[in-house]
Formats: sequence, structure tokens, C-alpha cells
Amino acid sequence: MDIPEEFRRRDYQMFRGIPLASLFVENWKRVEQFQVRPDDLLIASFPKSGTTWMCEIMDLILNNGDVKKCQRDAVYNRVVMLEFAGVTTIQPGTEVLSRMPSPRLLRTHLPISLLPKSFWENSCKVIYVARNAKDVAVSSYHFAGANILHPHPGTWEHYLEKFMAGKVMFGSWHEHVTSWWEKRNDLRLLYLFYEDMKEDLEREIRKLLAFLEKDMEEEVLKIIVQRASFQVMKENPMTNYETIPTHLLDKRVSPFMRKGICGDWKNHFTVHQNEKFDEDYEKKMSGTTLSFRTEI
Repeated sequence: MDIPEEFRRRDYQMFRGIPLASLFVENWKRVEQFQVRPDDLLIASFPKSGTTWMCEIMDLILNNGDVKKCQRDAVYNRVVMLEFAGVTTIQPGTEVLSRMPSPRLLRTHLPISLLPKSFWENSCKVIYVARNAKDVAVSSYHFAGANILHPHPGTWEHYLEKFMAGKVMFGSWHEHVTSWWEKRNDLRLLYLFYEDMKEDLEREIRKLLAFLEKDMEEEVLKIIVQRASFQVMKENPMTNYETIPTHLLDKRVSPFMRKGICGDWKNHFTVHQNEKFDEDYEKKMSGTTLSFRTEI
């Protein structure tokens, strides 16, 4: 598994107004032509919003809490990323997905404007996970420091300015979360919040089961809640990205699963940064009914 040298720490490439990894842009024709199936299940989110958490939960649900089945491979292989491409020994996500039997479970970080056309033609069920912007900014900063597909994040102050301006991978957090929110009544879409999951995971899994129209015995539900806890996932090599080589994701800089808490932003934002962020946030979120908790 490797990344060509010319793509390491490369600046994002602007594509239809969205900053993306160059390797993803080069693979775009495959993404655009991807055929969504009506019985697909899509997990969508802005990066570092609980995507891996939801992938593990959904895989456990679909396998009726069978822990052994959910240890069959790393989570990023069990739930394939639609737009992923570029690692020379791994096929693009679109190719892997095209060979998978239905029903497929897949994930994406794409803003809704970049979804393939077939998504609108064959509307599948979508679970969207959203997390408050401040904690996403902090988590993204640490992840960018470890991930060689991202340019060097620089200082925290510098990165926060880029995050507020939407000059990070997949663009503006504000536009991402609000555009999916505004479509929630037009699609078969369940919109969940990271903070609600941290507060009461069992309650949120029950919402998922209702959305999926799936019955589940209470003892199986308890197993899923336990297996999807942060501590269990952090120690599980099939969920903690331990299987990704250090030269691709340097866990010495930051582990993939770092803290998994709400409110870590308080350990990074200065008073001035927080005031400036809040002012910018109010302007960009003024036209939406979407609201977030920054602590629980």
C-alpha cells in the first residue's frame, strides 16, 4: 500500500468549488458514473464527525450483533468510501463497490452537490452524521497532521482560519451540514448528531433501527452498544486504523481515534479565536434551523 510521491502532502485541488485531494479528482469520472442501487445504505458526513463510529454501528446492526463477522476486515474495507482513489495497490472505491452484492453499505464525505446523478434517480436510504464545528475543526487539524493525503496543516491558528474559510478537504463545514439538513425531507434521510450519540448511544441506535425498519432483540442491542463504545473501538485493530501503515497515516503524530469526546475544542481555542469563530458561525448559519451543542 503506497501513495505516489508526487501526491504526498500535495495542496488540495479545487473541483467545482470544493477542495479535494488530487487523487480523488483524477478518479472523478468513475464517481460521476457510479450507479447507486435503491437498496444501498449510504453513510454521509463531513470528515471527523463520527463516520467510522457509524460505520461500525451499521455493520453490527446489519450482521445482527455478530462480533466475529464484524472482525472480518478493517472497517474502511467493510464500508467502502465512494470517492476514495489513488493508493496504487488498492482499487478505487467505485470499482470495489461495483462488485459488491446488494444490499451494499457505503460511505462518503462528498457535499450533496457532488453526489453522482444516479443517487437522485435511485434514491437510497442515507444516514447523515453531523458534529459541532469546533470539535470537527480540532479533530480535523490533528488528522491532517497525520494523513499524508492532506497538505501540512501548519499551526493551529493557521488551520483554524482555513477551516473557517472552507479551504479544507471537502470544503465548508457550514455548507456541508446545512445542505444535507435542507434535503432531509426530500430524501430517505436520517440526520443524526454526534453529541446525541455520545449522550445516549442506545437511544440513537433505536432511531437507526426504526429508520431501517429492522427488529432487534434487546440483548443484541446491548451487544452493539458495548462494541460501539469509544474505548472498545479504540482498542479494536479493525476500527482504530492500526492496519494503515505509518508512512500513510502517522499515528505518532496523532492516533486516528484520539479522544472521542464533546468539548475538546476548549483545550485548543483561545478566547479571541472562540469569539472570532462564533461571530463567523452566526453569519454563516443564520439562515438555517439546524443547531448544534458544543458540549454535553
